[in-house]
Amino acid sequence: MILRQFLHHDPVGISYLFGCGGKATCAVVDPVGDIQPYLQAADNAGMRIHFVIDTHVHADHLSAGRALADAAGASYVLSSNVGESFPFKAVGDGEVLPLGNVTVTVLHTPGHTPEHICILVTDRTRADEPWFVLTGHTLMVGDLGRTELAAGAEEGAKQLFRSVSKLKDLPDYVEVLPGAYAGSVCGRRLSGKPWSTIGSEKRHNKAFMIEDEAEFVRFMVAEIPPAPPEAAKIRAANSGITAAAA
Repeated sequence: MILRQFLHHDPVGISYLFGCGGKATCAVVDPVGDIQPYLQAADNAGMRIHFVIDTHVHADHLSAGRALADAAGASYVLSSNVGESFPFKAVGDGEVLPLGNVTVTVLHTPGHTPEHICILVTDRTRADEPWFVLTGHTLMVGDLGRTELAAGAEEGAKQLFRSVSKLKDLPDYVEVLPGAYAGSVCGRRLSGKPWSTIGSEKRHNKAFMIEDEAEFVRFMVAEIPPAPPEAAKIRAANSGITAAAA
């Protein structure tokens, strides 16, 4: 298994490159900004980027996903629950993407946005059980993602409650690799530590610990921070919608 984590500061976010060293094939998740670091990281590892995955249609930055996929000759992957105006590989809940000895299982986890997916990763040379989950802006260290950027806050919170239950069903040892950390506008109580485990979040993440749906919704819609500047325009651009059409 090859795994690289890219920490970004403007905007605050995290991207990942991971894959099978033996088969020299990898994926990049939630790329931001200049695509060259991802291409260089793959080249340094002697790997080819096979998939470029966006966990959701972002509202805080312009995605580099399509540009990276084009440059690498890779498939650009998004949830089948979105209707982008450009070609992409649509994936649904439970779908598996092969990367040699590494398997990628898609989990549909709406809430932060209706189309959000998480990426559950297994390295079969290590074990048959999952190793880590790339959680985007659904589950981050210390908090969960805000729920009003693409839907009503309460409806998003209800969706997120069900998604959280799906993540709680994962074994406690599964590592959590989130899409953001402290300073991101997509959460309220985020830690500066850019990784965790399901078990640790069950013990220390106040939002993740709530078991009652009504209490969860009240918690999630309280103290919502200001939205990212031009969030609607950024989501539209990442969806391939022109300014005139928007």
